[in-house]
Amino acid sequence: MNPEENVPAPDFLRSYFWDVTFEELRLKKHAFFIIKRVLDRGNLYDVRWLLKTYGKDEIKAVVMKTKDLARPTGNFWSDILGLNKRQVPCLQKPYSPIHFGLSS
Repeated sequence: MNPEENVPAPDFLRSYFWDVTFEELRLKKHAFFIIKRVLDRGNLYDVRWLLKTYGKDEIKAVVMKTKDLARPTGNFWSDILGLNKRQVPCLQKPYSPIHFGLSS
């Protein structure tokens, strides 16, 4: 195993990962999850760390793949990264179920 793959997440991010065993988070292995959570909940210091650690391309890939970001987060990062908002999953219209009734 590459030693770089086993780098733990820094302790200043702990409060964002209350729902997992924080000590098991690894920067490389859990990059998608870490990026997504910090984009949605992080402060300016955390986002600067995120950009330095992962770079714009990796952050862009997360924004372009996940539906789990809050709409304001997706909107903000679309502007910052120059993304087409029609292609950002979290900005698309939510699924609307077909209503069944007498006409169906």
